[in-house]
Amino acid sequence: MNMRLTLLVALVLMGRVVYGGAEEGDAIVGQWLTSEKDARIEIFRTDGKYDGKIVWLKDPTYPKEDLEAGKPVHDRKNPDITKRDQPILGSTLLSNFEYVGDNHWKNGTIYNAENGKTYKAHLSLAKDGSLKVRGYWGISLLGETTIWTRFDDPAKAQDKKQDAPSAQGGVKRAKGD
Repeated sequence: MNMRLTLLVALVLMGRVVYGGAEEGDAIVGQWLTSEKDARIEIFRTDGKYDGKIVWLKDPTYPKEDLEAGKPVHDRKNPDITKRDQPILGSTLLSNFEYVGDNHWKNGTIYNAENGKTYKAHLSLAKDGSLKVRGYWGISLLGETTIWTRFDDPAKAQDKKQDAPSAQGGVKRAKGD
């Protein structure tokens, strides 16, 4: 009887650790604006790992001075020739990150479409809410860190503001609702 209780407590605690870890790991889920503010990356969890894809580009087509002016930006520097015509918008940039605790995600890779190379990478969530993205070659010392900021969609923020309870206890609505 005592053994059953011990086993039950152990299973409950183990479940909390596994579930709590996933919950903490999900802190990076959402959209992030790159340091150059020229792209938005959506990070999501799939099968316990974290990936990120490009969901917005400031300049989704090539500029007029480019040989491919007006065409959608594509992965023309990809080392795999068969992938060079794939659009950058919607492509996967971050792959296979694992949450290791203490606001750190490791064992993943980041793809740099500017040079067609994939690097090892790790992510860390800073106290100010920014995301430090470190891509490196070989060892972490041989790399570069960029800082991404969380993207808050102004339209969603406006919707939340309109639906917030007022001081009188009702719900604020836009005029005409």
